[in-house]
Amino acid sequence: MSDSELHVLYEDNHCLVLAKPAGLLMAGDATGDDTLLDCGKRYIREKYSKPGNVYLGVVHRLDRPVSGVALFARTSKAAARISAQFREGQVQKVYHAWVDGRPPTESEVLVDYLVKDADRNVSRTAASDESGAREAQLEYRVLRTESHRSLLEIRPQTGRPHQIRVQLASRGWPILGDVKYGGPQCSNRRAIALHAQSLTLKHPTLSEEISVSLDLPAIWSKWFGVSR
Repeated sequence: MSDSELHVLYEDNHCLVLAKPAGLLMAGDATGDDTLLDCGKRYIREKYSKPGNVYLGVVHRLDRPVSGVALFARTSKAAARISAQFREGQVQKVYHAWVDGRPPTESEVLVDYLVKDADRNVSRTAASDESGAREAQLEYRVLRTESHRSLLEIRPQTGRPHQIRVQLASRGWPILGDVKYGGPQCSNRRAIALHAQSLTLKHPTLSEEISVSLDLPAIWSKWFGVSR
């Protein structure tokens, strides 16, 4: 993504919220590919004519093929306070996903135990007493169905690696494009139909809430053959 394509959703002296496109890393990994974090730092450096290194703290992560609202902290104090909110489950996260399948109920709370295989970068469901297993919980609501596909609103209560992807796939509702977890392939192999629609949290220095949202990408109709 070029810096000119960067979409700033919210900005103040403590926070920077950006629109993350599918396929772009949020922060660095072993590939060394450019990241949304890099783009954000360049944006701050150029806009405010900051010399040298620019601080931008990663307080949460979105998987590479996921799009949506991405929050960064502009100070170390803000990073610590926001990170604490994520750890303590105080941040309200809403995702939208198109899945292959039709859940039998309009809404439900899903509870599983997940284990991550770091070498293969995959997670799986497990027994609660298995070594390394961590509880994962989310609530879904069916927004719309089209043939054998469903659009879900998802509110995760925990933040485990690949949690939404694994919990839905384990019930036979894999996310469109998510071939890693059994979903049907789409025309853009770097994207899956999972979108971080909104984040709501307490501002790190002010006694007020921040709530930032982002509509589903219009290009989903082309990639996944679904309506917005």
